[in-house]
Formats: sequence, structure tokens, C-alpha cells
Amino acid sequence: MTNTLEFPVLLRLLDERSAAFRTAVGSAPGLDLPVPTCPGWTLLDLAHHIGLGRRRWAAIVAAGPADTPPADAPSAQIEDNPTAPRDRDEVLPWLAESTDLLLNALREAGPDRGTWAWWVKSQSPRTSGAVARHQLQQMAVHTYDAQAAAGAPQPLPAEVALEGGDEFQSTCCATTSAWPHDPAVVDYHATEGRSWRVELSPGGAKVTELSEPGAEDPDVSVRATASDLVLLFYGRVGLDSMQVEGDRKIIDQLADWDPGV
Repeated sequence: MTNTLEFPVLLRLLDERSAAFRTAVGSAPGLDLPVPTCPGWTLLDLAHHIGLGRRRWAAIVAAGPADTPPADAPSAQIEDNPTAPRDRDEVLPWLAESTDLLLNALREAGPDRGTWAWWVKSQSPRTSGAVARHQLQQMAVHTYDAQAAAGAPQPLPAEVALEGGDEFQSTCCATTSAWPHDPAVVDYHATEGRSWRVELSPGGAKVTELSEPGAEDPDVSVRATASDLVLLFYGRVGLDSMQVEGDRKIIDQLADWDPGV
């Protein structure tokens, strides 16, 4: 993939989205609010997911190259961490500390250090730089979730969302696992000016960025803001507000597919 953000920019944006997440948590009427985009979760559940997950990834990055997560990496499951804070006055500084642990581990590692990561068959490398890219998107989408719990979700910032479209396709969609349906070509167009093509076949899913329209017409194309595309990829919004041309069934098949990256 091309045009990815520089490592220091990724870290800056990760810090900014983490601060926005804390603002959403801090301004909500209460931590017992349901999160409509994460069925079954309260805002406290989401806060615990963010805090524990960032601490786990900090330990993974700090451990360096590995085939499995380090044995001493904190669990991301709240049931394994009964002492995680529950009072908002304690949750907010705990979240800030969680972000600092991850950012410090990433700065220490730099962008090119190898690391364990769950993506194995994708087009993304298993490096600390790739972890930073994915962590930015995790924070961006979950900030949207926290804002949605309070009834005021905001679009992802364009810079974050454009990076997110690229990151999702290369990490979560691209794979060597066989596509179980008829071969297909899917194009995504962000109104801000970037486009991606996904070629689905028995050989897997190959993702390329389109600098100009491809010679082959896609089977389906989706045009929307970069924010809406990322939120579509993560199942937060549907196609209704987007410009879709071609066979919409393929988008549904993609949403239901677990490529085992």
C-alpha cells in the first residue's frame, strides 16, 4: 500500500484520538450508558477494553519479535483484571496512563522492530509501525463508539480516516485465505481523493490503491467520505447514505467473511 503516514504522525494522532476518547468518557452522563455500536457493552466496558488493550499492546511491542504474545503481557479481558478502576475519577487517569505506556513502547521500538501481531496472512508487516497504524484506527473507531453512547458521534478526522481506509484493507481484508464466493472486484472511493481496489478470488483478497480508474470495471463500487468508509468497514454504519454502483451483495458477503488474517 502507498501513502501511509509517517511514524511520528501516527503517534501524534494516536495520542489525539486517545484524548478525544477520554473527553467522550468524561463528558458522558454516566459510565453505565449502553454503547449502541457495541451491543451488550456499557461505556465502562468500552473504557476497560481500551485501557487493558493498550497495556497489552504496550507489552507486546516492548517484547520485540515473537511468534506468540509474551507470557507476561496483561490480559485484555476485564474478568482477568478485577482491580481495573470503575469510578470515573480513577478511570480517566488510568486511561491516560494506558495510552502513555503504549506510546512510550512504540517510541522506544521505532517503526521497524518486529513484533507479534494477530495478522499473519495479510499485506501488513508484523512490525511496531504496523501496530501503531492499527492502534490508531482502534482508538478512532472506539472514540466514535464512546461519542455514540453519549448521543453525539462525530466523523473521524479526515487524516485519520484516510489512513484508516488504507490500514483496514491491508491488514483486515487482504489475505491469502481463499475467497469462498464467485471472484469479484470491489472498488472503494473516498470523496477526499483516495481509492482502493479489492480483488477477490480463490487466491485470497489482493488490495491495491488506485491512483487512477482501473482498466477493469469493478463488480461493485462504493463512494463515501473516508470516515464513512472506515465506519462501514468496522460495521458501525451501513450503505444507505453511500453511493453504490453494482452488486451490493458482494459488500454483504465481505462483511460476513472471516478471512482469518
